[in-house]
Amino acid sequence: MRTLNYLLLPVRSPRESEKLYTRLLGREPVENSETFVLYVLPTGLKVGLWLASEMEPRPKAPGGLELAFTEQSRDAVLQTYEDWKKLGLKVLQEPTDMDFGFTFVVEDPDGHRLRPFVLAVNPR
Repeated sequence: MRTLNYLLLPVRSPRESEKLYTRLLGREPVENSETFVLYVLPTGLKVGLWLASEMEPRPKAPGGLELAFTEQSRDAVLQTYEDWKKLGLKVLQEPTDMDFGFTFVVEDPDGHRLRPFVLAVNPR
């Protein structure tokens, strides 16, 4: 049986992206080189930041995929929003209620979308 447990994000500079993602993920990478940075999360999910110019086939423009982060409460979503704004991330969607819950979206320097959210009591 196949297991989906690895996300690869094409980036312009793995070392620069590492500075941001170490803060966002709250952990140090297990691998850190000029062309690739790897995080292993407590859930077992692996997130790799790969130098885009080294990937074959070449990746298309980012933005069609979102990395979603679950939060414990609305207050936690709002705190994350404030923290991430201070990191200079581009806000694509201000905190808002949607049919599934309370959320916002920012964009990292490589154009990858990041969405923290807390589920609504009765999501549609």
